Amino acid sequence: MTTTEHPGATAAPPVGTTVLQTVDVAVHYGGIKAVDGIDLTLESGRILGILGPNGSGKSTLLGAITRLVPLTRGRVLLDGGDYSRTPASRLAHRGIARTFQTVRLLPDLTVLENVQLGADLRLDRASRWRELVRRAVSAPVAEAIERTGVGDVLDLRPGELSYGTARRVEIARALAGRPRVLMLDEPTAGMNQPERIEVAALLRRLRDEGLTQLLVEHDVQMMVDTCDRLLAMNQGRHVAEGAPGDVVRDPTVQEAYLGKRWNRAADQ
Repeated sequence: MTTTEHPGATAAPPVGTTVLQTVDVAVHYGGIKAVDGIDLTLESGRILGILGPNGSGKSTLLGAITRLVPLTRGRVLLDGGDYSRTPASRLAHRGIARTFQTVRLLPDLTVLENVQLGADLRLDRASRWRELVRRAVSAPVAEAIERTGVGDVLDLRPGELSYGTARRVEIARALAGRPRVLMLDEPTAGMNQPERIEVAALLRRLRDEGLTQLLVEHDVQMMVDTCDRLLAMNQGRHVAEGAPGDVVRDPTVQEAYLGKRWNRAADQ
């Protein structure tokens, strides 16, 4: 893999270095164990996918890692440092960015203004976005626009975009903060097949440029084609982890979620 470093970005550690970990992470709601004892390791320059059926705890786990969901127990570590009590609003400053299951672009802003917000969060100047977007486009924003291919829609508003393009704008906004770790919650949900292929190619390209990613996604074939490793969950617990082909062949995973039809994904 060839790593391309963008100007001004924080230098990434060598590929394969542990960047982020969860240790015995649990999120309980009364008697419901949405996440129960998950240990996860995310390595630099690689894509780790979290796989599982609806209700398995994938998005809750992502929420816990990004501090939007309180932990019942356990720890989350970045570069070995515990950030379990760090407010979500401070994670951009630590180099963590994320997207969500649903499109969360601000409808009254242009694409350019939405992308600029991602850079503002990292700089702690989000309240001054209107002043900033009147100036020349900053290098982080220009890089994010180029990397995601949204340069031809900068003056449009979210309501004028196709669903797939809106998703790419969300990724551009996350990239504008020059994160070290990008977390994506079902980035291809609701897309048609060409849009899914386009986003998968974008994520692989970002990985090849050195961006570490944690991906939650229902499209199993896309996960197999895109991720370096998969972690499978069911009923809040870890059931399998390893190379994508091995995980989708695992009988426990197939019983929980995939079904025999996904043997073709493992064999390709």
